[in-house]
Amino acid sequence: MREIESLAEFDAALRDGVSMVVQSVDLRDRTRALIELEGRHTLLGCVLEPEAVVALLSKGSIVLPAIEGLPFLPFRPSLYQAEELYAGLDRSYKETADCRAYDWYVASSKSRELLAGMAMAIHDQSITDALDEALVGRRVGAVMGGHKLARGTDGFREASLLGRMLAREGLVVATGGGPGAMEAANLGAHMAPYDDAALDRALAIVAEVPSFQGDIGAWAAAGMRVRELFSGEGAIASVGIPTWFYGHEPPNVFGARIAKYFSNAIREDGLLQRANAGIVFLRGAAGTVQELFQDATQNYYAPEGGAALAVLVDKEYWTQTLPAWPLIEALGRNREMGRKLFLVDTVAEAAAIIARGG
Repeated sequence: MREIESLAEFDAALRDGVSMVVQSVDLRDRTRALIELEGRHTLLGCVLEPEAVVALLSKGSIVLPAIEGLPFLPFRPSLYQAEELYAGLDRSYKETADCRAYDWYVASSKSRELLAGMAMAIHDQSITDALDEALVGRRVGAVMGGHKLARGTDGFREASLLGRMLAREGLVVATGGGPGAMEAANLGAHMAPYDDAALDRALAIVAEVPSFQGDIGAWAAAGMRVRELFSGEGAIASVGIPTWFYGHEPPNVFGARIAKYFSNAIREDGLLQRANAGIVFLRGAAGTVQELFQDATQNYYAPEGGAALAVLVDKEYWTQTLPAWPLIEALGRNREMGRKLFLVDTVAEAAAIIARGG
């Protein structure tokens, strides 16, 4: 069945006479065509006239109507872009699509309404489908690190250099999509076409608002100023995969596409599994450590040939401050996982390992 995500695609499928899965398209102007349509089709979240619904159901088609009154589209045909999530930022962050979705999520989590839970599940499955389509055939290198890493610091610049190096090697740079090290890596990937002077200018602009804490609007607006000056490439250079579960962490604006989820569990697992070229772990706290051991679990039980690269940056940090390395290393002994583990001191070393595949 052909996947349809626009009115033009619908019209083309009609001419070709193929079976369709139509997702979130307003088809009220195609009522006569729908009534006359033969065969079985699937329509998900489309806007339809009642007579079209009756005709489709009578011929065995599956029709799941649009769910009204939501601040998001459950049957999304594509990933988000920063401009969509931050629409309304010129007035206030509270008026953006991102914040309205989070406020709805908090209220719905308290009410535990069945329809709300279904809407979130449908949305997250749609995001997963769109993410798979966006990354098919691409090498993906993930960067994990702490959300508190401030703009203007040496660590932020290093993370941006890492993202730029990976993108220049032709990899899609995937992060958790939030602030801190995640934003820095996405920013670096966004700046891959530009020289050091341009990157330094971009870093200086965002450093004017070092943290999202206190004023998310000003933090996001600084990122948008960089995007106005440096548009980046048209193709996907990086993707952010954030979650409304961590509502205090706004999405950064530098992912070329943003796969935002309601479920953090689905988001975490999906991010790790899609990092087919490997994962770089920068300094972080509980969230980064969780991702490190979640990735280790996947690699420990992976079939032969299925373990992915994992590169930890900063030997002193991972052996002394948060001594996760000794345990990870012990788990990997005499297993394929152990041959895919690396502990280095610089982001340049990490990028080289990921780029060459080990």
